[in-house]
Amino acid sequence: MNPGYVPAIANHLWQSTLFAGIAALLTLALRNNRARVRHGVWLAASCKFLIPLSVLIALGGQIRWRAVPETTQSNIAIVMDQVSQPFPTPSISARPVAAPHSASLLPEILLAGWALGCLGISGAWWIRWRRIRDAVHAGSPLTLQIPIRAVVSPTSLEPGVFGVLRPVLLLPEGMFDRLTPPQVEAIIAHELCHVRHRDNLAAALHMFVETVFWFHPLLWWVGKRIVEERERACDEEVLRLGSKPRVYAEGILNVCKLYVEVPLVCVSGITGADLKKRIHQIVSARAVRQLSWRRKFLLAAAGLAALAWPLAVGIVNAPAGHAQSADSPPLKFEVASVKPNKSGAHFYSMIQPGGRFTATNNTVRDLILNAYEIPPYRLSGGPSWIDSEGYDVEAKPADGAIPPGLRGRPLWNKRGAMLRALLADRFHLEIRTESKEMPLYEISVAKNGPKLTKSTLDCSADIDPCHGFSGNPRRMSLMGVDMDDLASILTGYAGRPVLNKTGVSGVFDNLLQWNVFYGRQRPTPTTDETPRPPGHYEGEMPDPDSLPDLGTALEQQLGLKLESRKGPVDTYVIERVERPSEN
Repeated sequence: MNPGYVPAIANHLWQSTLFAGIAALLTLALRNNRARVRHGVWLAASCKFLIPLSVLIALGGQIRWRAVPETTQSNIAIVMDQVSQPFPTPSISARPVAAPHSASLLPEILLAGWALGCLGISGAWWIRWRRIRDAVHAGSPLTLQIPIRAVVSPTSLEPGVFGVLRPVLLLPEGMFDRLTPPQVEAIIAHELCHVRHRDNLAAALHMFVETVFWFHPLLWWVGKRIVEERERACDEEVLRLGSKPRVYAEGILNVCKLYVEVPLVCVSGITGADLKKRIHQIVSARAVRQLSWRRKFLLAAAGLAALAWPLAVGIVNAPAGHAQSADSPPLKFEVASVKPNKSGAHFYSMIQPGGRFTATNNTVRDLILNAYEIPPYRLSGGPSWIDSEGYDVEAKPADGAIPPGLRGRPLWNKRGAMLRALLADRFHLEIRTESKEMPLYEISVAKNGPKLTKSTLDCSADIDPCHGFSGNPRRMSLMGVDMDDLASILTGYAGRPVLNKTGVSGVFDNLLQWNVFYGRQRPTPTTDETPRPPGHYEGEMPDPDSLPDLGTALEQQLGLKLESRKGPVDTYVIERVERPSEN
């Protein structure tokens, strides 16, 4: 079992436990109302264990009804994630240490223990079910004026309804001799109430939940509440249909004295629940209130909230490119040309003024990496031709799609969305994400605090020169860069994903110098006669041997700490891609 599944399972159990706690509060508020309502609430709490919120969150992520500002999105997402997923994936030490063999086998041991528990409980249920099925098969048909088949069996089991799709009323021999006719009539009315409300189906569903989540003690407690409210609901209906309370109570007591309770909760009998409390409620003929409109509204609101909360999480966490305002131009190129290139010329790609995109002799894999802004190790799958066949791409966005002066991360986000749309349209590209455990870096604030210079630029409009950097292999100037920008920039140099864990907001202007080629071969130093590389800074360049490595430079110059971790990284898997259609 993948260790990354452990936090997901823990979050699901936490969410289901929280849901059951809310259900308990609801039943407390409805304690003077009909038992059938409380039975439905407890059953919903049981069924929640079968429905991970992640399914509803994923469904909410597909809703694209309007654009959500990025800042609002992140703030709401953080709050919702803290409530719905309190168990994050644990980080692993920066320096790999050989784990003991027993620790590496722990997930498999837990999985084997869970499977053995499921198998044992399923076997116990099956043995009990066989016992009741044999009793039904050994019975003799009984003619009664009821809508289901009835049999009399030479068994000591109490009266009960067996089966879900074709229920059968099982009655023990001698019951008609030992109970008075009014008592028998009340007992049969009780069983028919179970049939009308499909209580066996509900009980079987909860049995399945108990089998899968047998290790969770709350579920066994919820199961007892379901049985209690199920029997009380039938008691209420029998009395409502006209049976005398004392006669009905005596009938139940006689059944308890003479017969054995059915061994399966999915076979609805007559006993069950707290017998003393049931008899007291029957004899006292406690009045049951109908649901008022306020309580009906409370139940409806609770049900809608249970569905709306995870859907809202999915909507808030949906990628920004999923939705756009009606006034914004669509994030796609207005005109695009894709042609095969067999020249073998060196490939390149670039963004020209106005957002025009040009690529020469790019492979499809190059274009995908460019569109999703990911390094090669995060992309897998696809046929071999996506690495060998080159294409020339000329694409122009619609007027107004790229605001003048837009650069840095906002420009790359828009360009990436348009390029992804082009790949889907012309190459029929389909990609899915898959989480894999990989080495990564995290930047956080060092113990002496950050050494960041607040930018004087107004970056609220995301325009030039914000969210960018320039430099050469020995010096980098950050301009109006926030911590997410910095993490994205460093990812290109670190060779693995860099995550922002600083908690620092705002944009900053800083100079960062480090030995970019630390551990790798350095290029030949340039001379005054050699053309300067793009982004060259005038002035004396420091000796690369005197520069620290990236981690040390970040701590000394920016007051930030770079730590190595292992954690889940979203990778991309090509599921479908085709050669492009003709222009």
